[in-house]
Amino acid sequence: MTGLRGRPLRGRFIHAPERGRIEALDDAILLTGADGAIEVLARPDDAAHADLAGRPDLVTLSAHRLVLPGFVDLHVHAPQYPQLGQALDVPLEVWLHKYTFPLEARYADLDFARSRYEVLVADLLASGTTTALYFATVHREASELLARICLDKGQRALVGKVAMDDPLACPANCRDASPEAAIAQTRAFIGAVRALPGNDRVLPVVTPRFIPSCTDAALAGLGALAAECGCHVQTHCSESDWAHGHALARYGMTDTAALDGFGLLTRRTVLAHSVFLTEADMATIVGRGTGIAHCALSNVYFGNAVFPLRRALERGLHVGLGTDVSGGPSASMFEACRSTVQVSRLLEEGVDPTDSRETRGTPDTRVDMLTAFHLATAGGGVALDLPIGLFRPGYQFDAMIVDPEAAGGSIRLFGETEPVAVLEKILYTASRPNIAAVYVSGERVVSTE
Repeated sequence: MTGLRGRPLRGRFIHAPERGRIEALDDAILLTGADGAIEVLARPDDAAHADLAGRPDLVTLSAHRLVLPGFVDLHVHAPQYPQLGQALDVPLEVWLHKYTFPLEARYADLDFARSRYEVLVADLLASGTTTALYFATVHREASELLARICLDKGQRALVGKVAMDDPLACPANCRDASPEAAIAQTRAFIGAVRALPGNDRVLPVVTPRFIPSCTDAALAGLGALAAECGCHVQTHCSESDWAHGHALARYGMTDTAALDGFGLLTRRTVLAHSVFLTEADMATIVGRGTGIAHCALSNVYFGNAVFPLRRALERGLHVGLGTDVSGGPSASMFEACRSTVQVSRLLEEGVDPTDSRETRGTPDTRVDMLTAFHLATAGGGVALDLPIGLFRPGYQFDAMIVDPEAAGGSIRLFGETEPVAVLEKILYTASRPNIAAVYVSGERVVSTE
């Protein structure tokens, strides 16, 4: 992989430091250090700009191209990629047992796993996803393989060997043999990922699938392991009526309260979906600093309701976006941004035409595309507690170069140059051919040229 470490890059940069606002850096020069972190970001009126502009190794982008932060996908079920777009017409619990668990069981075969995982990681990178938080499967060897593939292809990744041990809820060919086995295999997985040669961008994640698939002993042991190792944690939370009701029936409390009781809510935890959070749940999550993966598209199919995104943001929750491959039938974070905006509009306007205009919607719940873009980049970095998603000194240079004039692309600017309009057109209309190159930690991992 060739890259930009130690070489200045000159062009137009756009990022979103906060929700609802972007910052356009025209004719800026960015210098990435040997560790992949941004060392200098100089605007034309900065003293460093002239010095960097005079360097013989300066890389200058064409005037029509621009640089965006790479996307951060907070929820990907890596083994489910082969069933993307299939079997979305049944309830979640049926979808899992009839389609998903049988597919995931096949990842005991490493050749099967390798061929699927290599395609997935390459496709996500080519679509501008520079960081992905992955659920793998219960199989430790295949989960380690996914981590190696991410490292080999240059993607920043957080990978979890799934823990699911309840014999009453999980098929025999797709579960840990016992709570002790789930904990031991997770511990071994963490050690193996941390020991990968040259690993500077793949992290292990403690991953109880969700409360319905885990025994109390496994949940408690994984919470203790997370505290011991300082790893990230990921799980599902209040995803559907069925999943939310399971925790209430089992514990007499919500998913959030139960997970917190097991020590699984930390500053480095990401909860997927979280559609049915109560005000008390939100307060708990804010207190722990835990993140939320908002999966607007998959919630259409399996969530049974719309996550109150704007309310969560106003309460101070750390929220990013997830595709939820394959509960969401698109692996594109561009689509995740679009569906985030669209679903928020449905929540605000309401969907039942027989109801009155005054009562069929939930007021003040819409978000705009600039907020969605922030959540898909900087917001994801905050949720993961990682320095990614922004063009600032100290942040990793994870980025995509967008070419609105690319052959076969779908962006049509018609001479538009105003930053907000350009960005919104990109987010609403871009397709893979418009992504000319992708960088992770200053290294080029995708190029169409």
